[in-house]
Amino acid sequence: MTDELLTISAFARRVGLTPSALRFYDDCGLLRPAEVDEQNGYRYYAPEQEQRAALLRDLREIDLPLADVRVVLDGGPAEGAAVVEAHLRTVEGKADTARKAVARILSSLPAVPYECAVTLGGAELASAIRQVATAAASTPDELPALACVLLELGEDEVTLVATDRYRLSVRKLHPLAFTGYPRNVLISAPELTALARWSAAASEVRIQAGPAGTTLVADGSSSSVIPVPVVAEEYPAYQAILEGLAPPSCRIVADRLALLDLLTTETVALDITPTLITITPVASAPKTCSKANVPSEDSSVVAGPPGSDGHSEVDASGSGGQLEVVGSGAPVRVGFASSLLAAALTVSVGPDVLLEICAPDRPVVVRSADQGTFTTLVMPTRIDGDG
Repeated sequence: MTDELLTISAFARRVGLTPSALRFYDDCGLLRPAEVDEQNGYRYYAPEQEQRAALLRDLREIDLPLADVRVVLDGGPAEGAAVVEAHLRTVEGKADTARKAVARILSSLPAVPYECAVTLGGAELASAIRQVATAAASTPDELPALACVLLELGEDEVTLVATDRYRLSVRKLHPLAFTGYPRNVLISAPELTALARWSAAASEVRIQAGPAGTTLVADGSSSSVIPVPVVAEEYPAYQAILEGLAPPSCRIVADRLALLDLLTTETVALDITPTLITITPVASAPKTCSKANVPSEDSSVVAGPPGSDGHSEVDASGSGGQLEVVGSGAPVRVGFASSLLAAALTVSVGPDVLLEICAPDRPVVVRSADQGTFTTLVMPTRIDGDG
């Protein structure tokens, strides 16, 4: 034994581990002592083992399983990094699930004060309301919740959601401040839209929600407080639609306003390639509606627009046009009710728009190329030749 070796207690203090942990890691083969006294079994460690011990300590602090710890310690750097990043995604997913479960539990306990206060930029909140609220149903038929905007108030992000089952719009905002517990509130789309201009005039808007009600406060002023009625309905499980989207077979970036100008008839067919969109007017389909029956926990939020049950035929007498685009993937032909696609393009921002198509009968993702936090799903309509 050399004088440079450290006893297990001294080494443990240096690297932030306990002697019992070092004995455990020796038994597991993750961190062997540099030397073991044959007479008394005392373990001794070398200073050059400190880096491995410190890494082992950090890996265990993030609850990485021992099998994965061994990969990080003894595998290549790229393999180790992949293991750690995959573990982080798992931990974040569990934390998000736990936060949502806590929110549900607390909201089911009316006797327990359940307060939430989240601060957002006023102009940013106004923009989100403008973009999302237009997707709410104007006549909600059997589901009053569809005439509302869902606000998911969380510590890391605030999400605004609206759908009329033909479109689904989602906008995410990053809070400036948050206190309390996550909470969901449902506000009538007209009520919320009426507050957009008021919100835009404020530097900051604080949304306060709790047993006493929901209020909006501008710039922290007690003289600028607006009570907001909350709708006591259950919102459809829109997350299942987003999570169930198939990878796009075709992605294109197009001039947003130029594409909007070409939507001049009630229904259009878009023949899309990675370099060009050809827009052809389509004769109106029969006005049969294929809205899905959406109970509170059904994932069928987005349904085909009116006329999507029947086939429409190409109307060669219309105007149409072509538009150069930049994209990738396989050519695809997809039909739209022009009013639905136009509504999604109108509330987008920036000069360009991103379209992601997985199939002619599946929701098409419409994203602002300059604002990835805003997403709209638009359901296509069936046209002649769709099968």
